[in-house]
Amino acid sequence: MKLIFPEEGAPVSQGDPYIFQTKGKYYLYATGANGVETYRSDSLLSGWKYLGRTLSETGMKEYWAPCIIERDGTYYLYYSSMPKEEEDVHRQAIKVAVSDSPEGPFVYKKTILPAFSIDPHVVKSGKDYYIFYSVNDAEAERAGTYIVVDRLTDMFTVEGNPIAVVVPTLDEEIFMYDRFRKGQNWHTIEGAFYFRKGNDHYVTYSGNCYQNEKYFLGYAHAYGEEDDLRKLKFEKQPSEDVYAPLICRNGEEEGTGHNSVIEEDGKFYVVYHARDLSADKSAPDCRTARICPLDVNGKILKAER
Repeated sequence: MKLIFPEEGAPVSQGDPYIFQTKGKYYLYATGANGVETYRSDSLLSGWKYLGRTLSETGMKEYWAPCIIERDGTYYLYYSSMPKEEEDVHRQAIKVAVSDSPEGPFVYKKTILPAFSIDPHVVKSGKDYYIFYSVNDAEAERAGTYIVVDRLTDMFTVEGNPIAVVVPTLDEEIFMYDRFRKGQNWHTIEGAFYFRKGNDHYVTYSGNCYQNEKYFLGYAHAYGEEDDLRKLKFEKQPSEDVYAPLICRNGEEEGTGHNSVIEEDGKFYVVYHARDLSADKSAPDCRTARICPLDVNGKILKAER
């Protein structure tokens, strides 16, 4: 089902939707060309209202994949953006902005990773905070974008010891053939979202490109009591050589990917973007946020669309 029903004055798109609950309300943060677009509701499944742009920097554009976390009453918004004069998306770099309210306004504080870095997800595990994000490896056998995790020494500083979490292993993850040179097919694994249930650890991710037919949501699983997320061995499910999406194109929607997960009354839900098969493909961006129940059972995740 759709999560956001655009009201007058709201953007038509909610790409890379990040769901967040605090102080009895729900918030959703989405990618925007000119700033981070934000929504609020008193209920998870209905009543969403557009709040406007809660973050925008002078001289910057393409605010991708925001995520938010609260610590000691301060809200930290992590995202990437790039200079307005740039055309190369590889100028995207991860940054952090802060506010004393989940509704902003958020104020840019620091660029915490160099370009190219995108799709942050910051989580607390044990006493420490960790950041999942995506970077490039042009020299790998399967060249492309992949997911790493590192520890934050504080909310503005990445330790600098990233560990690979999910890497390309499938032809279905190829974003573009011969992208930068003949014979180098470029794979894409991005949009990490980490969550835990007991000693089962999950990282959901997007593979391929939202404009391509094979774009999908997949996930990796690890098991253990370990709180240091860099020490866990995440394994793609059901295996690294089988294309078995958690969510992919069906008879109603396509461009299904980049998700977040929320637990409500003991039930999990996955929030992701997609576009209706009937949508006008000539529109600049017609992805909208969707939600469906997520069954979580050991190694097995199942989206109940």
